[in-house]
Amino acid sequence: MLIIGAVITLSLAATLVMDAPEATRTVEEVLDDPESLEGREIAIRGEVVDGSIVNSSFTFLIHGESQELRIDFTNAVVSNGLDDNRTIYAEGVLNKIDGEWVFEANVIKTSCPSKYEEEPE
Repeated sequence: MLIIGAVITLSLAATLVMDAPEATRTVEEVLDDPESLEGREIAIRGEVVDGSIVNSSFTFLIHGESQELRIDFTNAVVSNGLDDNRTIYAEGVLNKIDGEWVFEANVIKTSCPSKYEEEPE
Protein backbone atom coordinates (compact mmCIF):
# COMPACT_ATOMS: atom_id res chain seq x y z
CA MET A 1 0.00 0.00 0.00
CA LEU A 2 2.83 2.40 0.84
CA ILE A 3 4.47 1.84 -2.53
CA ILE A 4 1.23 2.48 -4.43
CA GLY A 5 0.61 5.63 -2.36
CA ALA A 6 4.13 6.88 -3.05
CA VAL A 7 3.79 6.27 -6.80
CA ILE A 8 0.47 8.15 -6.92
CA THR A 9 1.89 11.04 -4.90
CA LEU A 10 4.97 11.30 -7.14
CA SER A 11 2.80 11.17 -10.27
CA LEU A 12 0.60 14.00 -9.03
CA ALA A 13 3.62 16.09 -8.04
CA ALA A 14 5.22 15.54 -11.47
CA THR A 15 2.00 16.63 -13.17
CA LEU A 16 1.94 19.86 -11.18
CA VAL A 17 5.58 20.63 -11.98
CA MET A 18 5.19 19.89 -15.69
CA ASP A 19 2.01 21.99 -16.02
CA ALA A 20 3.21 24.93 -13.93
CA PRO A 21 2.55 28.16 -15.82
CA GLU A 22 5.40 30.44 -16.76
CA ALA A 23 5.78 33.77 -15.06
CA THR A 24 3.90 36.69 -16.59
CA ARG A 25 6.23 38.86 -18.68
CA THR A 26 6.23 42.59 -19.27
CA VAL A 27 6.21 44.13 -22.74
CA GLU A 28 9.90 45.03 -22.34
CA GLU A 29 10.84 41.49 -21.26
CA VAL A 30 9.17 40.10 -24.37
CA LEU A 31 10.56 42.64 -26.83
CA ASP A 32 14.11 42.65 -25.43
CA ASP A 33 14.64 39.16 -26.93
CA PRO A 34 11.56 38.21 -28.96
CA GLU A 35 13.37 35.58 -31.04
CA SER A 36 13.85 33.40 -27.95
CA LEU A 37 10.09 33.47 -27.30
CA GLU A 38 8.83 33.13 -30.87
CA GLY A 39 6.24 30.38 -31.24
CA ARG A 40 6.14 29.63 -27.52
CA GLU A 41 3.07 29.83 -25.29
CA ILE A 42 3.69 32.73 -22.88
CA ALA A 43 1.77 35.14 -20.67
CA ILE A 44 2.15 38.91 -20.86
CA ARG A 45 0.84 41.94 -18.99
CA GLY A 46 0.53 45.51 -20.23
CA GLU A 47 -1.77 48.50 -20.53
CA VAL A 48 -4.02 49.03 -23.57
CA VAL A 49 -2.84 52.05 -25.57
CA ASP A 50 -5.54 54.73 -25.71
CA GLY A 51 -7.44 54.57 -29.02
CA SER A 52 -5.66 51.45 -30.31
CA ILE A 53 -8.53 48.93 -30.19
CA VAL A 54 -9.61 48.06 -33.75
CA ASN A 55 -12.60 45.71 -33.53
CA SER A 56 -12.74 45.13 -37.30
CA SER A 57 -9.26 43.56 -37.27
CA PHE A 58 -9.42 42.26 -33.69
CA THR A 59 -6.20 44.02 -32.68
CA PHE A 60 -4.96 46.53 -30.15
CA LEU A 61 -1.66 47.74 -28.73
CA ILE A 62 -0.36 47.33 -25.21
CA HIS A 63 2.53 49.25 -23.75
CA GLY A 64 5.00 48.84 -20.96
CA GLU A 65 7.49 51.42 -19.76
CA SER A 66 8.90 52.31 -23.18
CA GLN A 67 7.71 49.82 -25.82
CA GLU A 68 4.47 48.72 -27.50
CA LEU A 69 3.29 45.34 -28.76
CA ARG A 70 0.38 44.52 -31.06
CA ILE A 71 -2.14 42.00 -29.68
CA ASP A 72 -4.28 39.96 -32.07
CA PHE A 73 -7.40 38.75 -30.25
CA THR A 74 -9.12 37.10 -33.24
CA ASN A 75 -9.20 33.68 -31.52
CA ALA A 76 -9.17 34.86 -27.91
CA VAL A 77 -11.60 34.42 -25.08
CA VAL A 78 -11.90 38.00 -23.81
CA SER A 79 -13.24 38.93 -20.38
CA ASN A 80 -15.58 41.90 -20.06
CA GLY A 81 -14.05 45.32 -19.79
CA LEU A 82 -11.49 45.44 -22.60
CA ASP A 83 -11.03 49.18 -22.98
CA ASP A 84 -8.46 51.93 -23.42
CA ASN A 85 -5.90 52.37 -20.65
CA ARG A 86 -6.96 49.11 -18.97
CA THR A 87 -4.28 46.71 -17.72
CA ILE A 88 -4.63 43.32 -19.36
CA TYR A 89 -3.20 39.85 -18.84
CA ALA A 90 -2.95 37.72 -21.98
CA GLU A 91 -1.91 34.17 -22.79
CA GLY A 92 -0.88 33.24 -26.30
CA VAL A 93 1.95 32.91 -28.81
CA LEU A 94 4.41 35.53 -30.05
CA ASN A 95 4.99 35.53 -33.82
CA LYS A 96 6.63 37.80 -36.37
CA ILE A 97 4.05 38.80 -38.99
CA ASP A 98 5.01 41.09 -41.89
CA GLY A 99 8.11 42.25 -40.04
CA GLU A 100 6.23 43.13 -36.84
CA TRP A 101 6.06 41.18 -33.58
CA VAL A 102 2.45 40.24 -32.88
CA PHE A 103 1.13 38.47 -29.80
CA GLU A 104 -1.66 36.11 -30.91
CA ALA A 105 -3.75 35.79 -27.76
CA ASN A 106 -6.03 32.92 -26.87
CA VAL A 107 -7.04 34.35 -23.45
CA ILE A 108 -7.34 37.99 -22.40
CA LYS A 109 -8.27 39.04 -18.89
CA THR A 110 -8.78 42.65 -17.87
CA SER A 111 -8.27 44.34 -14.55
CA CYS A 112 -11.24 45.90 -12.86
CA PRO A 113 -11.30 49.68 -12.81
CA SER A 114 -10.56 50.88 -9.32
CA LYS A 115 -13.52 52.10 -7.37
CA TYR A 116 -11.09 54.50 -5.71
CA GLU A 117 -10.02 56.32 -8.86
CA GLU A 118 -10.79 60.01 -8.93
CA GLU A 119 -13.46 61.09 -11.37
CA PRO A 120 -12.41 63.67 -13.96
CA GLU A 121 -13.44 67.19 -13.11
